[in-house]
Parts: sequence; C-alpha cells; structure tokens
Amino acid sequence: MTTPTAELAAFLRTRRERLDPRDFGLPPRRRTPGLRREDVAELAGISVDYVVRLEQARGLRPSAEVVEALAGALRLAPGERAYLYDLAGQRPRGTGEVATTAAPPLARLVTDLSPLPAMLLNHRYDVLAWNSEMARLLVDFGTLPPARRNAIWLCLRHPRVREFYVDRERVVREGIAHLRAAWAAHPDDRALTGLIRELTSGDAEFARLWDRQDVKVNGRGRKVVRHPDVGVLTVQFETLRPLEDPGQLLVVHRAADEASRVALDRLTRAAAPASAPTP
Repeated sequence: MTTPTAELAAFLRTRRERLDPRDFGLPPRRRTPGLRREDVAELAGISVDYVVRLEQARGLRPSAEVVEALAGALRLAPGERAYLYDLAGQRPRGTGEVATTAAPPLARLVTDLSPLPAMLLNHRYDVLAWNSEMARLLVDFGTLPPARRNAIWLCLRHPRVREFYVDRERVVREGIAHLRAAWAAHPDDRALTGLIRELTSGDAEFARLWDRQDVKVNGRGRKVVRHPDVGVLTVQFETLRPLEDPGQLLVVHRAADEASRVALDRLTRAAAPASAPTP
C-alpha cells in the first residue's frame, strides 16, 4: 500500500499518459505516451513546476480549485474526479464507525425482497446480510468465516466463485476500481488497508489490476454468470445507499431476460431459508 500523496502522484501520471494529444489539437509524439506535463499545466492554468512536484509526491496538498482544474485538464470521469478530491483531502472523508453488522431494518428489508436475490454490503464489500435467494445464486455466506464474507476476496480466491462470472476479468476489474475509491474515502479503515495489502502481496491478478489505477463506483449493471445448477444466466443489479445508513449498500438482482428469469425462478424455488444471522 502507498500513501495518499504517492497515490495522488501515480494517479496524475497515469491519467496524463492515457490521454491522446490529438484530442487536444496537439501533434502525437512517438517516444512518450499521453500529454506532457507542460500540456497539463497549460490546460489547468497552473505552473509546470507545480505539476512536477505533484507527480513526484513532494508533499503538496492542492486546493479544491487546483483539483478541479486538474480534473478538467485530464478529462476525468465523475468517479475519477471524486477519487482525486479524496486523495487531495478536499472532500469530506468517510465518517463514523465502519458498518460491520447490518442495520436491523435493512436486514429485514433484504429478507422481504425475496424472491429477488439481495444482499447488504459495507464500503469494502463485506457481506453483512443476505437472503436465501442470494445464497443460492452465489454462495451460502453462512458457511464461510465472517472474515471471508467479502465479495472481492470471494471473487478472487473462492474456488466456486472464481469460476462463476463469464466475464470475470471485467467483474474483478470493476470491483477493484470500487475498492480503490473506497480506500481513498476511508484512509483510516485498517481492515480495508489490510485486505488490499493481503491481496496485493498474495494475488497476482489483484496486484496487476490494482496497478492500473482504475477508479469506478458501479451502482448499476449486468453480469453473465455460470451457475452449476441452472447453467448460464444474465442478471441485472442495482445498488442503493440508504439515507439513514449511508455506510451500507443494498444490492438487488433481477433476471435480465426471459431465459434468465426461468433459470432464476428455478433457483428461488429451491432456495432454503436464509442463513444470515439475525441482527
């Protein structure tokens, strides 16, 4: 793991190097990728020396105005822009205690959402509650040690879940991009830092994708899964953040097409009572 200052430096460099000079009316260069530091400085209206010092992690803390100027110059996506603000310490950090147990009303809601597979996560993707349909679709979280009820860890290390997603590379990449954004917003979360350190040192796939510096908070989408009992099906997921408990994320799944609905119905009919502990 690196410090936010070093991460800020690496993030600015990688985003600058990914840009195509031709998109800015500049001639392409053969030797070095992306824009030059001089180009970014001119686009952001700051000095070249300031850009150099930022990219060298020399202890600067850019103002909100500078962060906004750099975000515009680098053409950052909304999630990347928020990540840059977090790294620069210019956005309110995650506050309060990290959710390690499900809020009782939300746990009941997860159960009430049956027959739709649903689960409750915290910002680091720990699974706090789930219904029986979710356990039948993915894995019975109740059979796992609490420390291993983490969606990212399961996708990377659990034998069954590793083979679950047809487009596994994309799913893992997006999950890691979410984890990076969560780390910037919660730099004092030791459990999250420990999880990232464990996976960086012990999983080559995670280390490779973490080094991409991708940042993305994905609240909606679809996944194609390969279920051992009903075969291939496509699910749509929606992630909701409750106003009363913003540190918890409610994820609900639905079938994306008729064939998947039939397959999901077969699963839900076979689902046993949810094994999630009562809050």
